[in-house]
Amino acid sequence: MAARKSNERGKSGAPAEGRGAVEASLGDDLGAAELAQRVAENLRRKRKARGMSLDDLARASGVSRAALSQVETVKTNPTVGLLWKIAVGLGVPFADLIGEVKSGTSVLRRGDAQVLRSLDGKLESRPLTPAGASALVELYELRLSARSTHASEPHAPGTHEFIVVLSGSLRLHVEGEVIDLMAGDSVSFSADKPHSYENAGSSEARYHNVILYER
Repeated sequence: MAARKSNERGKSGAPAEGRGAVEASLGDDLGAAELAQRVAENLRRKRKARGMSLDDLARASGVSRAALSQVETVKTNPTVGLLWKIAVGLGVPFADLIGEVKSGTSVLRRGDAQVLRSLDGKLESRPLTPAGASALVELYELRLSARSTHASEPHAPGTHEFIVVLSGSLRLHVEGEVIDLMAGDSVSFSADKPHSYENAGSSEARYHNVILYER
């Protein structure tokens, strides 16, 4: 579910992950600010709990030290792809970075779920489960624009994904294999390999995406 490689550079030469809210908005402005603050706090806490410096995490995640510092100091709104790379570097579930874990019964209202976007804005990902509901399973609704491709780097070892096509179509690429799916079809695959989602149709496609982490 990661965005395009977040270390690619734009015309200005600046790293993509550092270009901030202009290109990488996380929903509406208020929600984006709240989520960016939560991500910063979660990242800092988990990094320090693991005894990792910013340089250590940069090496483990492939995200530059400068970009990590911008996330921790809430100077940028990170994209979904950047967060995936950080989560893999920390060895934590993706939801651990974006969620506020609460004990007991948790409810996630539709209006409270913050939409994450890829750098190019073609992919939107909306959490469908409350933060902390499970350390092993996450559920998202994905929306992929017409005639768009969303590339993902490998997730943590042992991670699997299950996708159900709700509307439109999906052409899934997994390490050289191509699978074409229509509405009502589903697929499971090892997400610790390079993979990408392609919507070759003329309208937006919607999917349910289940992520299963290895115990």
